[in-house]
Amino acid sequence: MKIHEYQAKELFKKYSIPIPQGGVAFTPDEAVATSGKLGAFPVVVKAQIHAGGRGKGGGVKLAKSADEVKSLAGQIIGMNLVTHQTGPEGKQVKKVLVEQGLNIVKELYLSIIPDRATAKIVIMASEAGGMDIEEVAAKTPEKIIKVYINPLLGIEGYHCREVAYGLNMSPAVMKSFTPMLRNLYKLFVAYDCSLLEINPLVITKEETVIALDAKINFDDNALFRHKDIVEYRDLDEEDPLEVEASKFNLNYINLDGNVGNMVNGAGLAMATMDIIKLAGAEPANFLDVGGGASAEMVENGFRIILRDKKVKGILINIFGGILRCDVLAQGVVEAAKKTGIAVPVVVRMEGTNVDKGRRILAESGLNLTTAVDLKDAAQKVAGIVK
Repeated sequence: MKIHEYQAKELFKKYSIPIPQGGVAFTPDEAVATSGKLGAFPVVVKAQIHAGGRGKGGGVKLAKSADEVKSLAGQIIGMNLVTHQTGPEGKQVKKVLVEQGLNIVKELYLSIIPDRATAKIVIMASEAGGMDIEEVAAKTPEKIIKVYINPLLGIEGYHCREVAYGLNMSPAVMKSFTPMLRNLYKLFVAYDCSLLEINPLVITKEETVIALDAKINFDDNALFRHKDIVEYRDLDEEDPLEVEASKFNLNYINLDGNVGNMVNGAGLAMATMDIIKLAGAEPANFLDVGGGASAEMVENGFRIILRDKKVKGILINIFGGILRCDVLAQGVVEAAKKTGIAVPVVVRMEGTNVDKGRRILAESGLNLTTAVDLKDAAQKVAGIVK
């Protein structure tokens, strides 16, 4: 789950991580009122969407007066902001963060992420802050510092010093950086984060470090432990079909293709999408109904796939285990009766009660295409959508 920058900074403040003074505003007048509380100009007006690259897209502006704040906030709120992370469709801005200007001497990059390869938590940092860190990593990987932490032991002083020395910090800056880094690590662990990123982390003229930006993502599987974080969820920033799927405990991700997929098991779903592409078509979604899905979940999955107007054909690929083939078949039949499936459907199923499942589909009167194996299924559905 993602949250907005201003929400991430609320958590930073809770953990005594230095941030600029500021506040969120939903209208130009609110932006002016917030800027008036900051004491002096210039101030920064920042679009709040779940995507990076806002500055390059015109979503971050410097205002030198109250009139400029109102004008810039009016331009940003309501705009369709397109960045490299939103895709060409962009995202509509519904709020801005207004913050004090700072005397910036240097911009750094800092993040904390889990590293599955080593089963450790890694701190990544770079002196090339304020830039596209992916580009830095690709072209000049030597500028990326990585410090690995055993999560069973936690962060130690030498970890902080290794990062600080790698960033060429002065002793005065290190004095404020070390407790900040410890607190960031505590926040990361306490809230089951999957990403914590500050880009840029700035060193000011006063030799202090301040988180000028803030990005936090959370492990969805741990949200049951963090009801306060769930309250941060902004459904306007999420795909409507993905929001709908989450209500039924379905793992759904909307994609750009035209072949709708219904699969049980994440690995099988990935393989299904790959073989659809090999057959010359494009998957319209990732949908894992889960190993123990009920007929009702299958029905809801169908409804969600059919709401995507790009879908020209559907591939059902089920390996019957906990989810028996007859249960799947019954779900497909019920979905067809209630939703009226108007696109071709290719079915490939194997496993528990497969003969019973095939009989249910055959006797349903539905216009279905059966496949002998996964390759055959992909080729048939690709031929249909072409």
